[in-house]
Order: sequence, then C-alpha cells, then structure tokens
Amino acid sequence: MSVLEKIEVVDTHTGGEPTRVVIAGGPNLGVGSPAELRARFAEHADAHRSAIVNEPRGSDVMVGALLLPPVDPKCAAGVIFFNNVGYLGMCGHGTIGVAVALGFLGRIGAGVHWLETPVGPVRLTYDGAAGVSLENVPSFRYAHNVSVNVPGIGAVEGDVAWGGNWFFLTHQHGQEIALKNVERLIDAAWRIRRALVAQGVTGKAGAEIDHIELFGPPSSAQCDGMNFVLCPGKAYDRSPCGTGTSAKLACLYADGALKEGQIWRQESIVGSVFKGSVRIVEGQIIPTISGKAYVSGRNTLLLDPHDPFRMGIRI
Repeated sequence: MSVLEKIEVVDTHTGGEPTRVVIAGGPNLGVGSPAELRARFAEHADAHRSAIVNEPRGSDVMVGALLLPPVDPKCAAGVIFFNNVGYLGMCGHGTIGVAVALGFLGRIGAGVHWLETPVGPVRLTYDGAAGVSLENVPSFRYAHNVSVNVPGIGAVEGDVAWGGNWFFLTHQHGQEIALKNVERLIDAAWRIRRALVAQGVTGKAGAEIDHIELFGPPSSAQCDGMNFVLCPGKAYDRSPCGTGTSAKLACLYADGALKEGQIWRQESIVGSVFKGSVRIVEGQIIPTISGKAYVSGRNTLLLDPHDPFRMGIRI
C-alpha cells in the first residue's frame, strides 16, 4: 500500500481571491528568516509549491501561504506567499486570509497582531470574525509617467511603484474594466508586461515588474476607482489586490491627490472592495488596507507516490 504524504491546509478567500494556508505537512525548510526560507523553498522544495497550488489540486488563481514559526517573538506567525509560477514578497489579500485562518484555528483572537513576511513584519488588526486591517510595508512610487510602446496598443504611460511587489500602474490601456472583458484585459496587461521587459523598464535595482495594474471608473458610487491586476502567473486578481492598492495609494499621495488619513475605496473587477489610507512615518508612506476574508474549507491534500501528477502540473 502506498504511503501518502499529507499536507494540512485551510482555504480562505479575500474578496473572491483564494489563499491556501499550509498549517502542517509542508516542506521542512529548517530555521531562518522568511526571506532566507523563501530562497530555500525555491531552491530545494519548489515541487511542493506546485503540488499545493497548481492543478490538479489547485488552479492558476490560487495563492499559497506557508506558515512558519516566527523569528521575531512579537509576531504571531511567519509566512511565505507563493503562486502558480513562483514566490511573492508580500501579499495583501493573502495576509487578510492568513489572519482569518489563524483566527479560525484559535491561534489568534480579536486584536492587534504581527505577521512576519519576507519583506518585513506586517502589523494587522483582526476583528475576531472576517475583518482585517493590515499596515503594509513602506510603499513608494519609483518612477512617474513612464512611457512604453506596447505592440497592438501603442504608447502607454504609467507609474512604477512598490507596495510589497513591483507594479506598473496605468489608466492608458484602451479597455473597459469589467468582468465581461476579462480576456481582453489579460491580453492588454500581458502585452504591457512583455513590453516593459523588452524595453528595459524595471523597478529599483533592476527588479522585474511582475504585476500590471489597470484602472478605470468604479461601478459603485461608494468607491473611488476600479482596478484589474494581472499577477505574475498570468492569473488576474479577483480582489482589489492589497499590494496593488498600496502601490496606488503611494502614487496618489505623491501626486497630492490623497491626504494622510484620507480613505480611498478600491473596487475589484468582481465588485469586492478594499478601504485604504496612508500615514507618513519618518518620510515613508505606510499604507493601511482593510478587507474581509472567509474560510472556505479545511482540507488534507494527499500526495500519492504513484500519481504522475503528485507534485502538480508545473508551468
């Protein structure tokens, strides 16, 4: 009889965007900071990333979150975020999902907590049910009004900004931001991303810009804007994207269009909403993102050594 490898997970979604939180049975990465363990995960255990989030157990849209014992004693947990093609520095919707999963497991209660991520500690406030506000890592606009020539679209101007991941943010895409247009939006965003690479447009220190954020008017009068975010593995974010909203807030503040403490309501392509604001600490822009997540399942993933797709269908 085959010995099955078992991985225990809690599945959540934040504004429609799934997070699969690995609570037991994940790869043994030893000790170290989340950044060190993320590098070790990628080098020595990447097959487990694929097994957890890729088909046939997962899907392109699934984001994984591997819980770790925290190095910093003030943190409730450490975490590494990953998706269908690799690893993330930070994930806003994922952080909200992790907090709600930790609450579901009884590991945290209502109140203020810290989560240790590869890009630094993140402060969050959990309401004890579905609501979470997270204070993200310092965010900033790196380049303003960058023009890139996109085949099939033409000249596109936008900003390059950091919100825990690197983003190119633009209103100049020629598309209606609506769920009915999702295939066209994916195509446009992917063309922009490839053009950025081809024309050498990067983030700080040559970092690849692996998230594209397109903007349009909101469908709700209660919101300030609607976005479409294409993630690194060509899946689009169903939520308003926590790191993308952070990057947007940094750009708004840099333009003088958002004051410290002013609320910005960001609508996603599926109609879910994050509330965001910024505060300035020693000259740095610190975004706060608020949203809700819900537990959608608690499962045991089974990895059969005889299964040809045991470690997922790898891209």
